[in-house]
Amino acid sequence: MARTRGESAGQPSQRQLRVGELVRKELSDILSRGELSDPELAGTIITVPEVRMTPDLRLATCLVMPLGGQNAGRVVNALSRHTKFLRGQVSRRLTMKFSPDLRFILDTRFDDDDRIGRLLGSDTVRRDLDDDAAGDTD
Repeated sequence: MARTRGESAGQPSQRQLRVGELVRKELSDILSRGELSDPELAGTIITVPEVRMTPDLRLATCLVMPLGGQNAGRVVNALSRHTKFLRGQVSRRLTMKFSPDLRFILDTRFDDDDRIGRLLGSDTVRRDLDDDAAGDTD
């Protein structure tokens, strides 16, 4: 199938983004209402900042993060154990030809941003940037 105008390689289509946002909204609603009963998730507030859909819309990779980042591994494992229930709940709420399989991974984007910020603020990088700036004025 040929690519349509405006769709670049590696970038999600508008359809992928739209369906991903719908799945994210429904998952967030299910988790916030406490419809999932698991002792490991009891009292834990879970955010779902993004859901990434495959081009065929059959797999949804859900980025999740517990509030404060505590017990993140246990939260992801608990959600993975309840994938079948969550998939059923999402499919009841959305009208799609196929219900996407759900995969849960930990959202580490903020940690990565902090790490990069610390690296850019380190003395070694600052020294290299100062050397480059001094070389540009010659």
